[in-house]
Amino acid sequence: FDDAFYRENETWGTANLDFNKGISRSFMMSALTFWMDYFHVDGFRIDAVSHLIYHLGNKDNGENKGAINFIKELSNHLFAKDDRIIFSAEDSTDYPKVTWPTDVGGLGFNYKWNMGYMNDTLKYFKEDPIYRKFHHHNITFGLVYAFNEQFILPYSHDEVVHMKGTLVQKMFGSYEEKFSNYKLLMTLMITHPGKKLLFMGQEFAQMSEWNFRTQLDWHLYQYPIHDSFNLYLRNLIKIYKSEKALFQYDHQPKGFRWLIVDHKDSSVFSYARYSDDDMIITVLNMTPNSYDSYEVGVPNLGNYDVLIDSNQDIYSGYDSNPNKMYQAVKGERNGEPYHILLKLGPLSAVVLKYKKSR
Repeated sequence: FDDAFYRENETWGTANLDFNKGISRSFMMSALTFWMDYFHVDGFRIDAVSHLIYHLGNKDNGENKGAINFIKELSNHLFAKDDRIIFSAEDSTDYPKVTWPTDVGGLGFNYKWNMGYMNDTLKYFKEDPIYRKFHHHNITFGLVYAFNEQFILPYSHDEVVHMKGTLVQKMFGSYEEKFSNYKLLMTLMITHPGKKLLFMGQEFAQMSEWNFRTQLDWHLYQYPIHDSFNLYLRNLIKIYKSEKALFQYDHQPKGFRWLIVDHKDSSVFSYARYSDDDMIITVLNMTPNSYDSYEVGVPNLGNYDVLIDSNQDIYSGYDSNPNKMYQAVKGERNGEPYHILLKLGPLSAVVLKYKKSR
């Protein structure tokens, strides 16, 4: 920019490019094309998109028309080269149609990082379970806007640097309780609408903050609680990849339905995910209270097979003999015509698959 007001980015101590100028557009377009052609990059994340949408990242300064037009031009160019790439926006604003195609007025990204989901869930899991009932909205609010864009649910490098602590360290409680909460967080992410993003080390509960000068804490695998957490996450991901209901309608409302959304006092949540053929139900118990028969309303008669239970002893839980199946019975609960009586361990998650009655 010729004008110093628009040129100087005081947040990072850098200069802002003027995308009304051909030289700026050509420089960035050529750089990304080079990475695709010579390094076979699978995708790009554009950081701080708000600084492109608005001058200096501030809506009060007005839209940056040159940068907005460049994003659309870049999107069309990249997808013309390879329509399989990931082109994602890191953006915390409510600017509309970020992941809509350019021919219908969108910016042309195919994914947007859901920063609201990330911030809300981490705030929730930092809370003492006694007080989580006052923060119920941190779990439920994300579904209000979950289908406005094609979201990625990110727990990225940004959250595990600069004295923020690693993900497992952010969890409330004792050492063991942190892992129980961490399993809850991962279950929520895997079964929640949206694509998934984890940073390296989170798959075995890295305890040290990310440091590009050193390797990861691989030695933690020798400790059973870390090794069993990794087993839990691996099995969760296997379920995610094999169960179409967890991804077929990620970006459409028909792929999700709350079953328990208002049990604030118990801090228990339940929701269903749908494909054309199947239904997966997730139940999350966000407190250390345990239940022998928690009433969970379900929409259909039949059996509900347990796909995974985070309280199982092989995952460093307390249950050596978890139930493998629940049978729905008549009786309305939570607006559903049937219900199951679910065994819920403290700070635990259960994922079930509906099996139709013959």
